Amino acid sequence: MTENTLHDATRRNHLLEATLKELIKFERKENEFRKKDREERAAELRLPLDAIKVH
Repeated sequence: MTENTLHDATRRNHLLEATLKELIKFERKENEFRKKDREERAAELRLPLDAIKVH
């Protein structure tokens, strides 16, 4: 490998790693939001959320 190719591969791997970390962080926030939203809607409708099996 030439020096530029190695540098490009290292940079690409760094960018991919940073992107994956951001995606994981986003997915966690999205899951938390959905859970909170589901709980709020269940409370409004007075549904027993524990009794409902969500698959």
